[in-house]
Amino acid sequence: MDVFGSLRSVLKIDEVCVDNNVFRLHYKVTVIFLLACSVLVTSRQYFGDPIDCIQRDDIPPNIIDTYCWIHATFTLPKAFNKTVGIEVPHPGVDKFSPGEERTYHKYYQWVCFVLFFQAVMFYIPRYLWKMWEGKKLSNLVLNLNNPILSDDNRDKELDLLIEYIRRNLGNHNTYLYYFTLCEALNFLNVCFQMYLVDAFLGGAFSTYGLDVIRYSEMDQDDRNDPMIRVFPRMTKCTFHRYGSSGDVQRHDALCILPLNIINEKIYIFLWFWFVFLAIISGSLMIYRICILMVDQLRLGVLAGRAKLTDKDFIDTVLQNGDVGDWFLLYMLCKNMDPLHYRELMTKLADSEEKNLDDLDEGRRLIPEDAENYPMVPTLGSNEKK
Repeated sequence: MDVFGSLRSVLKIDEVCVDNNVFRLHYKVTVIFLLACSVLVTSRQYFGDPIDCIQRDDIPPNIIDTYCWIHATFTLPKAFNKTVGIEVPHPGVDKFSPGEERTYHKYYQWVCFVLFFQAVMFYIPRYLWKMWEGKKLSNLVLNLNNPILSDDNRDKELDLLIEYIRRNLGNHNTYLYYFTLCEALNFLNVCFQMYLVDAFLGGAFSTYGLDVIRYSEMDQDDRNDPMIRVFPRMTKCTFHRYGSSGDVQRHDALCILPLNIINEKIYIFLWFWFVFLAIISGSLMIYRICILMVDQLRLGVLAGRAKLTDKDFIDTVLQNGDVGDWFLLYMLCKNMDPLHYRELMTKLADSEEKNLDDLDEGRRLIPEDAENYPMVPTLGSNEKK
């Protein structure tokens, strides 16, 4: 609780919901996880120093630790296929010969910063949407999300909301397009994050999850843990200095990386989580395109959400609005009490039907041969009769 207590503010639930569950997976669940991991890998009281190196010479331990932390450590790829305890002391650690292939591990110093940067990237679409949304939905809902209201207050607030909707009918398309843009940014961002982590880990992240799954299905004697390849717990470090005679001396040290036992778990979870987010976000984009193109789908979605409202009333209201108006009504339905929303849609439908009746009555008063009547000039007109 001491470590993660600062993240409690991120868990705050908004009174008015201005997005959807998939959106919240990006800016709440993912951001909280990334920030928690960033805090965790910097907590020395739980995992000790990030690196501890051992060597037989008279070099002070703090110097060799600092040097190997800054200049990175390495493993030998061929040593992963040797028997631990017989041929090699640890996976990836073996006697090094000049010119032999080495794999340097330079990323572990930057894991906490990269995780924090990823958290910021995942929050950017949410920040943009809050800026463009401008608390419009919160102002429109008023107190209609409260199921207990006096009749006078309910009617007064419903009349205000109806008046706004009638005056701004057809002016909410930009509101929807901004939200769709933020959803697209979520999808593009998670794809970019997968590419970023793969580049950060030297190309090992793209198949990391699949390698771990295959590892769990292998025979115990033939296993070659992919997590140890990417996040080794024991590595080597070479330190050079001048000896007493002025010659350059080479010192090999074995370095323990305690944080890698946490890093490997973090990134195996991130692999599966990013794949899940990419699939569900891509599916949402297909759904959003269908919503923008198919009128009957919008009607069905809103009717399914507003179960207490007559579907005919919803159809009447949607026939006179654009797709942006549908989106506003859908978001109102998510936040308003169902009974208040039913009253809203009933009054809107009655208002639309009354307008249509007045229009039909006006048309009946116009003679069928009105086009044959001479035009009457208006005041100030220079036209001749």
